[in-house]
Amino acid sequence: MNAILDNLQAVRANIAQTARRAGRSPEGIRLLAVSKTRPAAEVFEAAVMGGQRDFGENYVQEGVGKIAALQGLLPPGYPPLAWHFIGPLQGNKTRLVAECFDWAHSVDRPRVAERLSRQRPAALPPLEVCVQVNISGEASKSGCAPAEAAALCRAVAALPGLRLRGLMAIPVPVDEFDAQRAQFARLRQLQETLCAEGLALDTLSMGMTHDLAAAIHEGSTLVRVGTAIFGERNTP
Repeated sequence: MNAILDNLQAVRANIAQTARRAGRSPEGIRLLAVSKTRPAAEVFEAAVMGGQRDFGENYVQEGVGKIAALQGLLPPGYPPLAWHFIGPLQGNKTRLVAECFDWAHSVDRPRVAERLSRQRPAALPPLEVCVQVNISGEASKSGCAPAEAAALCRAVAALPGLRLRGLMAIPVPVDEFDAQRAQFARLRQLQETLCAEGLALDTLSMGMTHDLAAAIHEGSTLVRVGTAIFGERNTP
């Protein structure tokens, strides 16, 4: 097997082993292969040869180009891929996300949600949405404040063309396992609070290559892994 397929197998095995150590079923954790800066040929390889279905992109136009390229490359009758937009979402890029992607993980203010709703084509299924929460309070990081999450979630849930799925966070990078868990625990606890208030949230999008294990122990249902699958990033 080549490197990408070997890496995919290793990441899946790591997720399964970690889930069992955490007392969870591996089937409850979805692997999102972060393909930003990687060529369409590598995505094709991971999809067709590795059976990977979910891919994440941080840059709108790059992602749209790959989506178009892969539509013409996949064999006839091949199961469709699910494309997730996971980067900062600017208001002037919402139309492309609404028209081309299946998920948006980085909705952090009502105006962006309203634009996505208005621009989502009626012929497509609702756009799956996660509200991004800035759980570490970093001024340089996208995401709504935890105190604003309930109102934003309710706004998303009420908009046509969108389907509220859950919460997403990118915490401060730390190396210590317990410190990683403590950050993810804040997002899990927020989700539990919002669910108790009547919001239907089934997704916790948290955990990347370096902190995947801590995220799974704290209940992540979707982990975003790029480097461990594709290797070090290319410069965009």
